[in-house]
Amino acid sequence: MSNTFGKLFTLTTFGESHGPAIGGVVDGMPAGIEVDMDFLQAELNRRRPGQSSLTTSRQEADQVELLSGVFEGKTTGCPIGFIVRNQNQHSQDYENLRTLFRPSHADYTYYNKYGVRDHRGGGRSSARITISRVVGGALAKTVLRQQGITIQAYTSQVGNIALERDYHLYDLSKTEDNAVRCPDEQKAREMERLIEQVKAEGDTIGGVITCVIKGCPIGLGEPEFDKLHAALGGAMLSINAVKGFEYGAGFAGVAQRGSEQNDVFQSEKVIVKSEHSSLKTNYSGGIQGGISNGQDIYFRVAFKPVATLLREQQTVDTEGNATTFTARGRHDPCVLPRAVPVVEAMAAMTILDHFLCYKAYKN
Repeated sequence: MSNTFGKLFTLTTFGESHGPAIGGVVDGMPAGIEVDMDFLQAELNRRRPGQSSLTTSRQEADQVELLSGVFEGKTTGCPIGFIVRNQNQHSQDYENLRTLFRPSHADYTYYNKYGVRDHRGGGRSSARITISRVVGGALAKTVLRQQGITIQAYTSQVGNIALERDYHLYDLSKTEDNAVRCPDEQKAREMERLIEQVKAEGDTIGGVITCVIKGCPIGLGEPEFDKLHAALGGAMLSINAVKGFEYGAGFAGVAQRGSEQNDVFQSEKVIVKSEHSSLKTNYSGGIQGGISNGQDIYFRVAFKPVATLLREQQTVDTEGNATTFTARGRHDPCVLPRAVPVVEAMAAMTILDHFLCYKAYKN
């Protein structure tokens, strides 16, 4: 059972959507790091339900409780255990799903693999499990900030409403100024209207989140089976509803020639062994040969429309009989706004894990 993420900086998660609590254990956290509980809670607040009319109406405080690994406000170097208690479950909303397989959910695969499943909100497959990732990511961000490494994600597309691909065109500090977490005010309003329309129809819609990592030194990642972009891709594809990952120029770059795509150096006076490189362009997305090159690392993550629809659908039951059903309960019409902090969290844990490996190698 793979419930642990990372090598040196690790997160092991536990809990189900309608169980008593979601929780985890972070190990490999450096000692002596001051833990800002307000920051940890603020990160969880960005992910929690009930933030706006664009999200599920489930009301959860998502208050994090640290159980170990912190003494007098600083990390001890020991495992950090934590829980976030579930307080607003409506398990009865899922009773009609006890013997049904919801289309495009994990119901069918879980049942066939394990012979049992928790039908209440998806159990372990619920996006609520990402709470643990956000806590782990917040702790990772705390360490990375001391190294001058920052991570910023934002909603860059909902349905067919999309921003330009170049993140330099936007003031990313405005990402939190609206409910959809888009740094373009006009596009954000269009995205919000589209989500509201889709919600009113009992339907859902997907989109894209872009993430930018600044300040990474040269040398993170390995040249063969542990490439940095592969680690980031694996981390992103482990998030619920993610269907695609691309970094740098990505798929759009295939239409260009090598003479247009190569990132050339600014001058002949580049300091070869330095913390950061100097390139005229960054089509590579800050990673070359699987190793960070000192430039901004940027990537895009595609999320499918949420699979739970508040309209009648065809399905089968556990006996294989065809039937129809209509989902009940409280669900997101679009996962993008609440997924932004989850993308950042997975990026932060990936970068810190590789940073610790890099420091061990350099020493």
